[in-house]
Amino acid sequence: MDFNLDETQTDLRKLAVDLLGKEVTSARLEAHEKSGASYDTALWRSLAGTGLLGAVLPEEAGGAGLGPVEMAVVLREIGAHVAPVPAEQSLVAAQVIARYGSREQREALAPLADGEISLAVAPSEPGRDFGDLAAPPVTTARRDGAGWVLDGAKGTTPYAAQAARILVPAATATGVGLFLVEPAQAGLRPVPTSTGEPAAALALEAVPGELVGAEDGTAADGLRRLALAGNIAVTSGVLAGALALTTEYIRTRKQFGRALAEFQAVTVQIADVYIAGRALDVAVWSGAWRLAEGADEEAEVDLAVGALTATDQALRALYTCQHLHGGIGVDVTYPLHRYFAWGKHHAHLLGGVEARLDTIGALV
Repeated sequence: MDFNLDETQTDLRKLAVDLLGKEVTSARLEAHEKSGASYDTALWRSLAGTGLLGAVLPEEAGGAGLGPVEMAVVLREIGAHVAPVPAEQSLVAAQVIARYGSREQREALAPLADGEISLAVAPSEPGRDFGDLAAPPVTTARRDGAGWVLDGAKGTTPYAAQAARILVPAATATGVGLFLVEPAQAGLRPVPTSTGEPAAALALEAVPGELVGAEDGTAADGLRRLALAGNIAVTSGVLAGALALTTEYIRTRKQFGRALAEFQAVTVQIADVYIAGRALDVAVWSGAWRLAEGADEEAEVDLAVGALTATDQALRALYTCQHLHGGIGVDVTYPLHRYFAWGKHHAHLLGGVEARLDTIGALV
């Protein structure tokens, strides 16, 4: 496997780095946090205007039709800049609909390419993480005339209230289906997050749903895998951003007349952070590449390893970054706290270390 990005992916990454580096400044993040807005709508429109959202949307929606690797490229930079926009949820949902949806459903993604809407995904249920391979969803879907209605509950769903539609897996009489539901009908209950981003739990009571793909579980499994890929791609970017911030700090901060980076104990610790980041990167690119090649079963293992790394090594590496900063690492006027909060939030969505170990155990 060649882990180097190809020309298109490299150009996409450069575009994301340039845009986010210019627009996502500390001052702008502070202003957004004080505003109380659910997300930075001006940044969302900028992402749309430069084609970063449309790049991974299907051609029927006016997109470029690119796949999971390109999605991971964009989301990694979203994480590296802790950009307060619903990109992870929207791009994962768009990739799922592009793969399994009808032509009409793919065409309906056109407003997303223009930054006019966002989407959300709700793969997890209370008490269960979305990587659980052992059982079908507790949430059920039954036919109601020509349509479907859903009953059940879903756990923490970022940007649920802000989304135009939410993708919800549910068990049917013959298998597992994936359904689009309207947020206004989903019984949303706000849930606090460590990042301050909006999220909600879903209480579904005879909620109308639109089937995406077949009832054989394929689309629901696709959502789970792509959601894992999106999560670990963002986490990879978060760790890369924290590493860059910490490396610059220890290079310039002096104690006893020497830069912190000159002390062996410090260099050993920052090396551990680098190793954790590289380990996560390998899982991200390997898993995304296998998804793009249609090797879903092989991707399952890579994504499971990546998810474990995100909840274990990557999270411990973020603690190390805070430690190397000393007291300033927990100061909310210094940008490091955002990376730590994002890392904790994504580890929580993955269910934690034990849940990830259980998933790997089930796979082997």
